[in-house]
Amino acid sequence: MLSQQTIDIVKSTVPILENAGTTITDHFYKSMFTQHPELMNIFNMSNQVSGAQQFALFAAVAAYAKNIDNLTALDAIIARVAHKHASMYIKPEHYPIVGNHLIATLKELAPEQFTPEVEAAWQEAYRFLADIFIHYEENLYEQSEQKVGGWRGARSFIIENKIKESDLVTSFVLRPEDGQAVADYQAGQFLGIKVKPDHHDYEEIRQYSLSDRPNGRTYRISVKRESSPKNGIVSNLFHDMLQVGDRIEAFPPAGAFYLNNITNPNPVVLISAGVGITPMLSMLESLQDAAPQKETWFLHACENKAQHSFKQRVTSITSNNPQVHSHTWYRQDHETQTAANIHTGLMVISKLKSALPLTDGHFYVCGPTPFMAAVRSQLLDLSVPAGHIFYEIFGPHKDL
Repeated sequence: MLSQQTIDIVKSTVPILENAGTTITDHFYKSMFTQHPELMNIFNMSNQVSGAQQFALFAAVAAYAKNIDNLTALDAIIARVAHKHASMYIKPEHYPIVGNHLIATLKELAPEQFTPEVEAAWQEAYRFLADIFIHYEENLYEQSEQKVGGWRGARSFIIENKIKESDLVTSFVLRPEDGQAVADYQAGQFLGIKVKPDHHDYEEIRQYSLSDRPNGRTYRISVKRESSPKNGIVSNLFHDMLQVGDRIEAFPPAGAFYLNNITNPNPVVLISAGVGITPMLSMLESLQDAAPQKETWFLHACENKAQHSFKQRVTSITSNNPQVHSHTWYRQDHETQTAANIHTGLMVISKLKSALPLTDGHFYVCGPTPFMAAVRSQLLDLSVPAGHIFYEIFGPHKDL
């Protein structure tokens, strides 16, 4: 355990971390990548260009400093980050590298505040946090290995099928190159995918939600094409270059966002926007297998009909199961809608408040961060308990 002196010193540095500007964050990453270029095969370099990773790291460190005497407040963040790390096969030896450069950067660029006493306290605090993650992630690796069809680290997969789901989203069915079984997963989890784009200096790892129910033989991911050349390096590789028969590498399924206790009596409301529909479809498919009698709502928003992924599959499920209710919002389609479950504009959940299970329902949300923040706010305004709202954010950690 940490000493009270260390706790007090670390908490006193919160303003330094919260006010860390781009000079500090850019210096940290530039220094680390210069001395350890191999880490560019792990970090998402597109997030480096956008600045998202730099902001996220120091925001997370500041959150740790604030709650260093009450780490249970960070349980959800720790779980989410550990699962993300597991999807990239982060190893114990990576932690000292990041810690040393983090502390060296603060010492170099904020020398008056970051005294030797503060440095010593942060070294102790960082080691303590690193040990939490190392043990958490090792447990995840062991669990993955022990499953039927499980493994540790990267495994080779062949693209067995490539299916266009909408204008922007394409699904890829992956079978293991070794012909063996693959591990089951929780509906809502994702795969870490590693590829090496042509004319690219380093490997890239991305996380893609599994968009189908587990079958023990293959996985299906669904990839949205990103329009930005810098942010879309991997997604455009999947859409334009990778074909049936090509090989990629994948890490075992991971993710702290998944359908909880699938057979409990609580109704489920699945809410998504854009490509956020992928984990929701996995949840819907799994519910049809394990609990088809459960009252389920499937609410989805997208730009227009051409970008509506998995429309036929969701329609088929709702047509064959009266316990499943579907509503769709098209933001850009302004023609008169004839179906009662098709809406125009942004998603307004209050229109369904008389029908939705606001008191006892469990609400799962996935989509762009502003969308999820708006949905969460609407649900809270409708008196949905905060503990009944679950959400997934890809990329560097953000909070709603």
